[in-house]
Amino acid sequence: MQRARSPENKARRAEDLLRAAEAVALERGGVRYVTLAAVTEQAGLHRTGVRRYYASKEQLLLELAERGWGQWRDAVRKEIAGHTGLTPAQVAAVVSRTLTSLPVFCDLLTHTVLHLEGDVGLERARQYKTAATAARDDIAAAVSRASTLTREQIVSLLAVAGFLAAGFWQVANPTPTLAKLYEEEPGWGYATTDIGPRLDAMLATFAAGLTTTGPPAPEAPIPEP
Repeated sequence: MQRARSPENKARRAEDLLRAAEAVALERGGVRYVTLAAVTEQAGLHRTGVRRYYASKEQLLLELAERGWGQWRDAVRKEIAGHTGLTPAQVAAVVSRTLTSLPVFCDLLTHTVLHLEGDVGLERARQYKTAATAARDDIAAAVSRASTLTREQIVSLLAVAGFLAAGFWQVANPTPTLAKLYEEEPGWGYATTDIGPRLDAMLATFAAGLTTTGPPAPEAPIPEP
C-alpha cells in the first residue's frame, strides 16, 4: 500500500486508525482487547504502518479518548441548542444520554486513568489533559447558559457522570470468564445490564442534591459546665 505523504493524507490515515480502533473495541467487547495488529488489519494498512502515526497502542488509545471528549462536547451542545432554563433533572438526562451514546469513550475513561496517561510521554499526557479540560469547560459553559445550574455545579455533575459511566461500563461488559461465572451464578451478575437507566437515576439524584445542599450548619456551642 502506498504511503501517505501529504499532510492531508497523513491526517486521513491517522483518522482511519482511530476509527479502526473504535470498531475493534466494539466488535471485541472492549478496549482491553484492542491490538495494533487488529487495528491495522481493520484499517487496511500494513502491520508496521501504524508506527508512522502512533508510536504505541497507548498513544493510539489516548488519542481516541481525546477525540471522545470532543464528541461528548459536541453531542451535549447539539442536545441543548436553543434551550434555556433546563432543570437539574433535564440536565442530568442530557449528560447521561450523550455520555452513554459513546460506549468506547465510557470504556476509555477507565483505562485512561488506570494506565494510558501514565504510559505516554509528559508532553503527550499534557496534550490530553489540556484537551479534556477544555472540552469539559466548554460543556460546563454551554450547559450553564441553557440551565438553572451554575458552572461549578455542572463541573461536579460531569465529574460524577464520568466516574459512574466508566465504572458501570466495566461491570456491564464483563470478561468472558466473568460472563461464564454469571451464567452459572445469576445472582452475581445483577449489574450486567444496560447502564443508561442506572446512570440516569443516579445523575438525576445527584443533580437535585446540588441545588438543595447549602453551606454546612455551624457547630452547636458546647454547654458551659
